[in-house]
Amino acid sequence: MTAGPLVVENATIGYGRVAICEGLSVDIPEGEFTVILGPNACGKSTLLKALARMLKPSAGRVLLDGKDIHSQPTRAVARRLGLLPQSPIAPDGITVADLVARGRYPHQGILKQWSAEDERVVAEAMAATDISELASRGVDELSGGQRQRVWIAMVLAQQTPLLLLDEPTTFLDITHQIEVLDLCAKLHREGRTLVAVLHDLNQAARYATHLIAMRDGEVVAEGAPADIVTADTVRQVFDLPCRIIDDPETGTPLVIPKALASARL
Repeated sequence: MTAGPLVVENATIGYGRVAICEGLSVDIPEGEFTVILGPNACGKSTLLKALARMLKPSAGRVLLDGKDIHSQPTRAVARRLGLLPQSPIAPDGITVADLVARGRYPHQGILKQWSAEDERVVAEAMAATDISELASRGVDELSGGQRQRVWIAMVLAQQTPLLLLDEPTTFLDITHQIEVLDLCAKLHREGRTLVAVLHDLNQAARYATHLIAMRDGEVVAEGAPADIVTADTVRQVFDLPCRIIDDPETGTPLVIPKALASARL
């Protein structure tokens, strides 16, 4: 079996002397929309930060295209993968167009300055995320959903085949959550490999093509949503008694938590 573009090999990952994941191995499949899910503090974001080269394993390694990600030049990595971190903060007063243009940084250099090609890519990134009309607006003037689309546009402007998104729907209302996830699904259909951390199990089951379920720093199960989202797995990962039905809109698994006996009276 061919390894994916991002591979974690027997890695210990954490913060300082505190290990969150030990002996962790994960293979991100190419061309899939992978969602990492699990309860709070299970290691989801820690794993994503390791994949993004924000955390270096104290043991084991993370491979990008078969090579240790920490041995590769920063610009080379930035041309392969783009990251949308949790709750990114824009510089005060920056416009939408200027923030999206920062995604072109990996393609700039001493001998290669801003070009018509950069201008075209930025315009296409804003069109793809439906923010072209917001180009001259200040980022701090926008709604949460609009801001998230601006950040995704900046990542798109990097023109990377790999996109990593750490809780892209956090703090958004349900309408904006669906808006962002629909955009992610569109990007996946266009050929990108996506990896996202999500909290909502039903949204993960609806949008992902590959799931990684974690608990206590370990991978409990992974595979297609139809195979992973079962009553047994949900109880094992989340301690949640439930039943699974087919989503009437998509046919994907839909988790229905069991009601308390008092709630059924």
